[in-house]
Amino acid sequence: MNLVVCVKQVPEIALVTVDADKGELNLPQGPGIVNPLDSYAIEEALRLKEQHGGKVTAISLGGKESEYALREALALGVDEAVHLSDESFSGADAIAMAAILAAGIRKLEEHDLVLLGKQAVDSDNAAIHAAVGGFLNEPAAMFIRKIESVGDGSITVERMTDDGVDKVTMPLPAVISVVKEINEPRLPSLKGKMMAKKKQITVYDAADLGLDAATPGMPSGSNVSTVTNPPARPKGEIIAGETPEEIADKLFVKLREDQVL
Repeated sequence: MNLVVCVKQVPEIALVTVDADKGELNLPQGPGIVNPLDSYAIEEALRLKEQHGGKVTAISLGGKESEYALREALALGVDEAVHLSDESFSGADAIAMAAILAAGIRKLEEHDLVLLGKQAVDSDNAAIHAAVGGFLNEPAAMFIRKIESVGDGSITVERMTDDGVDKVTMPLPAVISVVKEINEPRLPSLKGKMMAKKKQITVYDAADLGLDAATPGMPSGSNVSTVTNPPARPKGEIIAGETPEEIADKLFVKLREDQVL
């Protein structure tokens, strides 16, 4: 199988602050980290390769810091890495990112499956994977907790929903996003890290991908106008009583008064 896994380099979220006066984010210095949820997509791609053969290509969109994410993927056992980098990509929204990623995937040789983490912890929109499937004109299934089978030109997966789990069968090639329940990501070995430092990373810019302002999805159709801290949470109310039954009665009355029940 030819597998493609999308990875993203994100800032350390715990260190991100908001400049309320400027309405901007203050990002921490340093390369950041690999989007934690992408680790599950990398692991699943590697497991599929071990079961069915083929190769795994990691692809990342971003600035110079994206090279770190790609080196991490290579250290884990990914075969090839592709970096999509161009000044015109800066500030791309979710749809523009998906259009760029899809163009990068089309630049590769034929693929069977594209894997992504369910969302990035910085933007948190969980929309790019579906849009990638749309731009590639391939079926897409989100929030996959298990790949049940792959073969005969199709894939069967278990997809998490608000009401439980769906079983979905799709023709290949296809796009899926995975949740952390799907596996336990491996750690890179020292040998893998050493090999990753020496591997060549292919870089494509907008011209290489045939992208310009007239390309569907480009440029971004949205932008962030301002950023603010969330409002402070109101203080909670403690309901006291002598017995659990008394507390329950008071809670019931309170909920009725607030028209919750």
